[in-house]
Amino acid sequence: MKCIIQYSKYCDFPIENLPYGVFSTSANPTPRIGVAIGDSILDLKEIAYLFTGPELRNHQDVFKEATLNSLMALTPNAWKEARGTLQSLLSVDNPTLKDNADLLSRAFTSQAEATMHLPARIGDYTDFYSSIYHATNVGVMFRSKENALMPNWEIPSCWIPRKSQFCSSIRNSNTQATRANSPYRRSHVAYCVCPFDVHHWDIGTMTMTASLLKRRFSTKRTCRYSFLSSNGAAPVFGPCKLMDFELEMAFFVGGSNKLGEPISIDRAQDHVFGFVIMNDWSARDVQKWEYLPLGPFTAKNLGTSISPWVVTTYALEPFVVDNFPQNPEPFPYLRHQDKFNFDINLQVDIAPKGSNVSTTVCRSNYKYLYWTAKQQLAHHTVTGCNLNPGDLMGSGTISGDTSDSFGSLLELSWKGTKPITLLDGSQRKFLQDGDTVRMKAFCEGDSYNIGFGECEGILLPAI
Repeated sequence: MKCIIQYSKYCDFPIENLPYGVFSTSANPTPRIGVAIGDSILDLKEIAYLFTGPELRNHQDVFKEATLNSLMALTPNAWKEARGTLQSLLSVDNPTLKDNADLLSRAFTSQAEATMHLPARIGDYTDFYSSIYHATNVGVMFRSKENALMPNWEIPSCWIPRKSQFCSSIRNSNTQATRANSPYRRSHVAYCVCPFDVHHWDIGTMTMTASLLKRRFSTKRTCRYSFLSSNGAAPVFGPCKLMDFELEMAFFVGGSNKLGEPISIDRAQDHVFGFVIMNDWSARDVQKWEYLPLGPFTAKNLGTSISPWVVTTYALEPFVVDNFPQNPEPFPYLRHQDKFNFDINLQVDIAPKGSNVSTTVCRSNYKYLYWTAKQQLAHHTVTGCNLNPGDLMGSGTISGDTSDSFGSLLELSWKGTKPITLLDGSQRKFLQDGDTVRMKAFCEGDSYNIGFGECEGILLPAI
């Protein structure tokens, strides 16, 4: 399909993609909906009147709003019609835009001149735990190889399953995250190796005693920040020492369900509007102390970054792959035979403060997720929990089965025992202040790519 906008062969945003976003410009600071095409943005407010199909002719106002929520509230048939209309308007065979110089000048904006905003009002946010490789790695570190996966792995685990303060700290790409200041517990042992930060992180259990800590950790380096024991010293307050990224994808919910009415697995795909890249910034030392009994809190609410462009499921259809094999077989409400897994290449780069050189530290893939987005939705609503357009569902950290595909520094450095050497010669066990974390995602098609843009953030020192 040939487009009226010229772009390079393997750009992120060809006519086969057409992701939605919200943007503004200095000339027009009002946020509005656009579609990425090449290096440009098509302003849908300017062409809203051209959506004249049976599904959209009475809903043209959804393209004039400042968020995607109203568009997300429509049906999959409407989303499909919108995509078809856009591809037709952008085709060289359609003169509507191509031959209207005035409309062309008003409707297209350079991405370089645009400021991107969050694509939707995010009412509810859920973060799943869907990568079996990530869960296994963390289980080995926190428990043992023999007891890596918890018994409840037979269902899609998650945290923050409803509204919370976490939604307020979800930010668009190219924003900053601040190192967490929070209480965490230091060991009552006078001197021991920090199990997170240095050489020998044998996690053990929360009830580890001081004498056991002395036996299990070497004393190559003394550190007052150590693992807590059940009768440890009082917690301390200060900047976390172990800031991390988490490589995730997330999808925006489309449509809604009434309270008390679950979304069945055979209808779940109708509620997946589209996907973004997500970085769930994490304070690991804080997380380790506070996660029992109710899960992490201040270790996670410091910020979550998402990429600005929402890639629809229609754009991803050519990249569907087999679902991850599941053993044992899930409960009946989670079973589906149709494929809803995608071959999306994922990459994480780190650039130190003041450096123009970035280092790729991770290459992973969305297809490594054990639980599909359909299963996540079906499980989320099996109790009758209601969802709304614009709710955000994170996948959880996406790790593969090789060490270079691990989706966090916690795994990549294997709890600090294997420092990562960057191209500038510096090393990382965890993030340092001033580091830029840049995540990318793309599908490789036949002579074209489907890209998600970038999810980028800079870590600032604690306040």
